[in-house]
Amino acid sequence: MGDFMRIVSVGRDIEAPVDVVFELIADPARQPEWDGNENLTEAPAGQRIRAVGDVFTMAITTGAQRHNHVVEFVEGRRIAWQPAEPDSPPPGHLWRWELEPLGENRTLVTHTYDWSKLTDETRMERARKTTGDKLKASIDRLAEVAERR
Repeated sequence: MGDFMRIVSVGRDIEAPVDVVFELIADPARQPEWDGNENLTEAPAGQRIRAVGDVFTMAITTGAQRHNHVVEFVEGRRIAWQPAEPDSPPPGHLWRWELEPLGENRTLVTHTYDWSKLTDETRMERARKTTGDKLKASIDRLAEVAERR
């Protein structure tokens, strides 16, 4: 399987200002509201992402905790993180959000799941199930939350 098969990316316009959309992504406590992958349950408040190197904690539906290591960050434009089990290095998959303002009340949002560097065989089946439909569900839910502000 080539790397291109391991990078899934979906984009759409959201009728909301870029700063409104970015805040929903940059505050982990808000992420379970719009997670279309149905994997997140809750994150403690006060973890707003501000820089590469930040780590935020998230509970997932299995009851486990994830430490998400921020590896890309541009305020208002881009966030990417690699999830990991607590006190363990990330196994190699990455979630990325890119925002492009299309005017004062429209934002192009691109969501990418990249598992091209994933080496943990136990995670491969779940990674394969993370299709464009799942990513689109997250963007669609994000749009619902952002547009009803």
